[in-house]
Amino acid sequence: MVYTCQYQSPMGDILLAADEIGLTGLWFVGQKYFANILPDEHIVRETPILAESKRWLDVYFSGEEPNFTPPLHPIGSAFRQEVWQILLQIPYGQTTTYGEIAAQLADGMDHMSAQAVGGAVGHNEVSIIIPCHRVVGANGSLTGYAGGIDKKVRLLELEKTDMTEFFIPKRGTAL
Repeated sequence: MVYTCQYQSPMGDILLAADEIGLTGLWFVGQKYFANILPDEHIVRETPILAESKRWLDVYFSGEEPNFTPPLHPIGSAFRQEVWQILLQIPYGQTTTYGEIAAQLADGMDHMSAQAVGGAVGHNEVSIIIPCHRVVGANGSLTGYAGGIDKKVRLLELEKTDMTEFFIPKRGTAL
């Protein structure tokens, strides 16, 4: 069974979803791919996993790096799982590029597509905790955040990430 609850963040409402194993979803309400894996049959109830996830978010939104991770259970292909595991290794307040992740995945292979990595990053159902906001374009562009570029910028600023080398597009600007 999947359980859900709401979280009121300083950046907008968040919907959390979890099963008996771990957190399966964390979405800003209204974001791209919002709750797209949430089954029609779910129960609105705060479980221990959801309570721990909310506690993690409380610490995070206070501007501190949480020293724990709630149980996670993101649902996706083996490739997406591998990408999401790499995302979990990106240190708080730091960034990496889609190309760097692709190179890490390509170890021993001829080539790995940064676009394929981008697809996996973009379909991360447990945003913030699995920190897809820490992935940037090769030229420093802040691209590809399902919650919106404005939220990506705010999350990186919250983590005190050095933003001087990033290209932040204005609304309506094509990249």
